[in-house]
Amino acid sequence: MAPSPPGSAASSQPAATPSPAALSAFWFLHMAGMGMIFPFQSLYLRENVALAGTQLGLVLAIRPLIGMFAQPFWGLVADRTGSRGRVLAWITLGAALALAVFPFAESFPALLCAMAVVALFGSSVMTMNTSVTLAALGPNAAERFGRIRVWGTLGFLLLVVGFPPLLELAQARLGLESAPGGPSEPGLGSMFWLAGALSGVAAVFAFRMRTAGAASVKAQPGDLRRLLDHPPFRRALVYAFLAFLFLQGPILLLPLFVADRGGDLATVSRLWIPMLALEIPLVLYSGSVLRRLGPRALLAIGVLADGGRWLACSYIDDLRFIFALQLLHGVVVAGMIIGLQLYVEKVVPERLRSTAQGVLGMVGGSVAGMLSVALGGALLEHVGVDAPYRIGGACAVVLGACTWLLLPKPVRPDEGEAAPA
Repeated sequence: MAPSPPGSAASSQPAATPSPAALSAFWFLHMAGMGMIFPFQSLYLRENVALAGTQLGLVLAIRPLIGMFAQPFWGLVADRTGSRGRVLAWITLGAALALAVFPFAESFPALLCAMAVVALFGSSVMTMNTSVTLAALGPNAAERFGRIRVWGTLGFLLLVVGFPPLLELAQARLGLESAPGGPSEPGLGSMFWLAGALSGVAAVFAFRMRTAGAASVKAQPGDLRRLLDHPPFRRALVYAFLAFLFLQGPILLLPLFVADRGGDLATVSRLWIPMLALEIPLVLYSGSVLRRLGPRALLAIGVLADGGRWLACSYIDDLRFIFALQLLHGVVVAGMIIGLQLYVEKVVPERLRSTAQGVLGMVGGSVAGMLSVALGGALLEHVGVDAPYRIGGACAVVLGACTWLLLPKPVRPDEGEAAPA
């Protein structure tokens, strides 16, 4: 084994790290804010701001476009400085402030700029929080990760279900009513202010985290290049790119798909109940599934489930059957989303976990996500609302079936090097 460089895990003594309670609170608050924005933002842009389909796709694509640069940048800053908790706190605070001013952007150019600022900070929060959590959990972190991550799902569920009735109550008290030809929910922009407030509280928790030990290990010059030369990591990036290219657009355009079937804001909200109902136990016990099946099987199951879900939905008009199919969403999150993060965690050195998760987010959620949303918006406008679901779903099923061909068995490289010789 090569000697560990200064600042590596082998030369660091255990010290205080973020507590499970603080990490759980951060996941809860941050994803509670996402529970308001993520399911309803395309509806807001289409109805409240009156964007055309292609414009909507471009605005949604700005977040992954900026994230393409922001995620690896913040990850590299965190790994080179060892201040992962402090970096997490600052980008969360930046995201909170950006969300607070977003509703004031009403024109197409202003929305592009506002989304860019949100993405500069907000696109990296999840990946940075993942790396901080994995570092804080110590040995067998991948198997224990789901116990912390599940609090994020609970926060998301609470707000995705609770926000629509709260909005209806607020609109009634303020005398905001839907007018013919106007938005169905005239006060929908308030979700950005509320999400910003929750992110602000989450930032307070992050500033109070003490990151030391494995959470403060520093990367070395040249590590990024060696990381990108590591074959298992490169293959994981290709797999992530394809998975998000096929599947990111459909989930972001879901409110428009539901509206085409006769649903409204409340329908979209209720649709997330079956989506999250199975996600909670699956995320909670994802560590047990990981030990039994391995990350590649976890990934294959998640991608096959998501592809099959959207492919089936594209041929169904009855919202009752579409509701039932959303139970597969929990399999997708535990399998594809968390599975990718845990696969990468197992094939990179500890000192590069923030950079690796940032690059993974860049390639999957940003580059592929940007293309997926832009293509989805164009398909929606020129072909029809079913096209992103039918094409993306079919391609994802093929990808899931090829998982073992694309990904090697995960093995963490020696801590003395970013990649094995």
